[in-house]
Amino acid sequence: MTNSIADIKDSDVIFMIGSNADTGHPTIGLRIHQALDNGTRLIVVDPRGTDFARRAEQWVRNKPGSDVALLNGMMRVIIKEELYDKEFVEQRTENFEELLIVTEKYTPSYVEEITGIDSEQLHAVARLYASPGKKCAVFYGMGLAHHATGTDNVKCVANLAMLCGKMGTAGGGVNPLRGQNNVQGACDMGALFNTLPGYAGLKNDDIFDRYEEMWGVKLPRRPGKAATEVWDAIHEGDIRGLYIMGEDPVLADPNAHHAVQALEKLDFLLVQDIFLTDTAKMADVVLPASCFAEKDGTFTSTERRVQRIRKAVDPPGLAKADWRIFCELSKKMGYEMNYESAADIFTEIASLTPQYKGITYQRIEEVGLQWPVPNKSHSGTTVMHVGKFTRGRGLFIPEDYTPPKEMPDDEFPMLFTTGRHYAQYNFGSMTRKTAGLGKIYGEARAEINPLDAQRLGIEEGDWIKMTSRRGSVRVRAALTDRSQVGTVFIPYHFAEVPVNQLTLNSLDRLSRSPQYKICAIRVEVQSPDDRRHHNDLII
Repeated sequence: MTNSIADIKDSDVIFMIGSNADTGHPTIGLRIHQALDNGTRLIVVDPRGTDFARRAEQWVRNKPGSDVALLNGMMRVIIKEELYDKEFVEQRTENFEELLIVTEKYTPSYVEEITGIDSEQLHAVARLYASPGKKCAVFYGMGLAHHATGTDNVKCVANLAMLCGKMGTAGGGVNPLRGQNNVQGACDMGALFNTLPGYAGLKNDDIFDRYEEMWGVKLPRRPGKAATEVWDAIHEGDIRGLYIMGEDPVLADPNAHHAVQALEKLDFLLVQDIFLTDTAKMADVVLPASCFAEKDGTFTSTERRVQRIRKAVDPPGLAKADWRIFCELSKKMGYEMNYESAADIFTEIASLTPQYKGITYQRIEEVGLQWPVPNKSHSGTTVMHVGKFTRGRGLFIPEDYTPPKEMPDDEFPMLFTTGRHYAQYNFGSMTRKTAGLGKIYGEARAEINPLDAQRLGIEEGDWIKMTSRRGSVRVRAALTDRSQVGTVFIPYHFAEVPVNQLTLNSLDRLSRSPQYKICAIRVEVQSPDDRRHHNDLII
């Protein structure tokens, strides 16, 4: 996030796209609801009817996967009506001429053809977001990023915010809501295939030199494999062993059959986790790790806030903190990795990572700090890009609309998408062990529009079979107008309804994130025999 969670109360307008903060980020969702109660205006872009969509002044119910066309159309309206921040664009950005060229063809009629949104609403949404002199914040989530054109979507959001001068001010900015706990911290530490810690590029020889001098080793200076590309590399014979920590690709990865087949082909699989997940059940060796309450360290939240976590109880059995496991393995493999505590490791992090340079355990003993914290007298950065961008001038990178990789046809005439329910988390390895949460939402249901249900002969609670080009799942139907006509939605928390056997593993060309959010499916009502068979399977 360029801004802070506390800023939400200062926003005049909130533009939420590709996110349902109520289910994915409920503490942030609560802050947004509070802001709305106090007069903040809301735009929601979401094909699905969420509680936020119902509260929005403008609910843009666009066709799935059409976000680039919508955002480009908004920018064209803003430019044509001269609602953009001319001073901000002139003084703080570059490549504006290219943005003019690319957005010119996104006329209201062209945008309506792609998105289903008419000219009147397109103009209203563009004018509300542009609102000269108003503080307008963008919040987006995995519904924007988990597409084969996810980076195009995000670039267009950044273009829109710069065009209207909504950056570098409290109550504004571009605020991605990260998908899991400490994803921000993991990325900060270089857990990406193409960056070093602190987001340094792989061509920074001086940074490599510092690491090599400190650690006494020679490091490879080439990009790694994106996690989503590992499965093809296994099938091609380039990877023969895999070390998986805190992930469950058997359930989580798109086109899950492909991932399972790759795991079966490995010579050696090591899994490090706090529970025996479906992936761990396939492993040659499982190393028991500690959960957050059983270890010391830091997490970095979605607002870049580095916070302490403290050991409250001892881990069970032979379980250990992840860093201790790494150190012991490293020693057995011939490299002495000697740290005495998580605090020692953090001291090294701060010495090597510019954004963390001024952070110490003592400084975050009570309240975390938001990076960048360039020195020990700096109080942290609540709002980024005040006065100037990290690169100097903000760069407009306009992108054209590209249709989703897989759209409905005669054989698979409907769209499928996934998301979350507030009572469950990820693939349920933790939350589904809690009976109280199961009482709130304990069974996957396929949300299908009543008009589609009538056409297909589906009644509430019927078992249906959903089939894509990659696999099939059986699930009970829930009839609701939350789903668009032609689209089915299922939360992905339930192992007995492994929805990622359906999803598409087409990857974004830059981030290599998969297209979780759209694939083509066929929906069929199950016969009584099929229903009984499925019940037997679940039992």
